[in-house]
Amino acid sequence: MDLGIKGKIALVSAASQGLGKAAALSLAKEGATVAICSRDERSVNKTAKEIHAITGSIVLPVVTDVSNGSEINRLIDTIMMEYGKIDILVNNAGGPSTGKITTMTDEEWERGFDLTMRSMIRMTRAVLPMMEHRRWGRVITIASITAKQPVDDLLISSTLRPGILGLTKVLANQYGKNNITVNTICPGYVLTQRQEELSRSRSNEQKMTMEEYLKESAQHIPVGRLGRPEEIGDVIAFLASERASFINGANLMVDGGQSKAI
Repeated sequence: MDLGIKGKIALVSAASQGLGKAAALSLAKEGATVAICSRDERSVNKTAKEIHAITGSIVLPVVTDVSNGSEINRLIDTIMMEYGKIDILVNNAGGPSTGKITTMTDEEWERGFDLTMRSMIRMTRAVLPMMEHRRWGRVITIASITAKQPVDDLLISSTLRPGILGLTKVLANQYGKNNITVNTICPGYVLTQRQEELSRSRSNEQKMTMEEYLKESAQHIPVGRLGRPEEIGDVIAFLASERASFINGANLMVDGGQSKAI
């Protein structure tokens, strides 16, 4: 199936590893020119080379902390100088701090907001005018299962992710007439570095090995296993495509059936 995104310019944030990297790879496989960013210069450059080697597509790496507004502005300026447009935006960021409300500080909440929600607001605000001018665009935000099914120790994520769904719906209503779709994707438990870190912490609390914890976690997923990053990346590539032009304001759960929400 030709997804119709060859030659499109895509920006994927926090893409040196995990779900961001998977999204960038899937888009590049479909012929998109991809810009990726990460705080880690070595990792983002390495990922750019890996994606280019696999796909042959051009990949532009830019060192950026998406929790910092001035760095986001510099990122957008860099891409505009290089390509003159951004057709596809994939909002992604590392997960915020975990903990309990009685122990997490104001500073942790503020960092979580900057990383999880404000980065999405800033990035989306920057690209929408150019998409509106060209009358074509795709904005896809990687949220989390916590947006629909809160998780006790992911307190900041469970608080902020539902707000991202609400903002997505409003923007979809406002910009759909310009052939711009705005959607979210909510991954469940996917085998990424972030998931390994959470699993290690939770398994220690429950006095079991990480392997035992992951096996037990899989039992709560109807398909009987955790997801693979590429399964998220391929869904994102489809949402970015011409084939998905009637999918707007949607929140797509990609969790193996784990969420119990209707």
